[in-house]
Amino acid sequence: MGEQFHAKAKPRIVLVVCFLLLLPFLFTSSAMEEQKATWLWDASLIEHPEPILDFCREQGVGVIFLQIQKNVKDERYGRFIAAAREADISVHALDGRPEWAYEKQGGEAEKFIDWVLDYNRHAPAEERFAGIQFDVEPYQLKRWERDQAGVVEEWSRNMQEWTDKAREGGLYMSAAVPFWLGKIETEDGRGLSRWMLERFDALAVMSYRDSGTQMVDLSRGMLNEADRLGKSVWIGMELGETKEGDHVSFFRKPVTVMEEEMKNAYRLSEVHTSFAGLAIHHYEAWIEKIAAANPKREPGSSMGN
Repeated sequence: MGEQFHAKAKPRIVLVVCFLLLLPFLFTSSAMEEQKATWLWDASLIEHPEPILDFCREQGVGVIFLQIQKNVKDERYGRFIAAAREADISVHALDGRPEWAYEKQGGEAEKFIDWVLDYNRHAPAEERFAGIQFDVEPYQLKRWERDQAGVVEEWSRNMQEWTDKAREGGLYMSAAVPFWLGKIETEDGRGLSRWMLERFDALAVMSYRDSGTQMVDLSRGMLNEADRLGKSVWIGMELGETKEGDHVSFFRKPVTVMEEEMKNAYRLSEVHTSFAGLAIHHYEAWIEKIAAANPKREPGSSMGN
């Protein structure tokens, strides 16, 4: 009878062992799908934090890049950050202009960093910004076309100063960058994406396409570099209307297609240790898209995702 028991038990034990071995992979996908960030450009919206945070919780957002605006009082930032922290969402201060790449105007970025550091020094722990994100994009400048190397040289010097200054204040540093950044060389001949990954904690790649596969393909170079350097990469996803062509955004795609492409992007990216999740551009476009697809849905109500 003992031999008979062992004979029957052996297949079960094998199944249990196989299940345990597969367990991490079974939960990786759903866990990865919870890793999202989003840009929030209109800081006046934080006066009413509940709808924003309910939506972000519902959609699995863990990071909000919040545009800093002078007309918004510090107390509002504090209340919003504290409420976000209770929802397990971290808030990063966001700002930047193409001209900040210039040495003469890099000081504007330093003032921005000083403001965040000063704000954090005077704020209670639960109301402090977790980090800073720069959105500079100097390739929009006219000078970029005739003197790209000169702009990159000035921009690099500025970024070195910014990251040194912010890191002294204990801030997590990230930047929004184009997917082709690695093709641009620094003075020492390295790709600019690698140079930035060595100095920033993370990059948000604006790999804007209406296909999860294409988004990941455009980000692959930076994901590989970040894997080797132990840094993080968000893959950007555009939902807003754009003049760059329908292939750049999910603006005209149904929500069901958008969500399937999200899942596809996660599936293709989870092999990278550097993959931090999708960064959705942007909150305002996202919530409008969801609301248009579910007109009877109350804000913050479950969508069954």
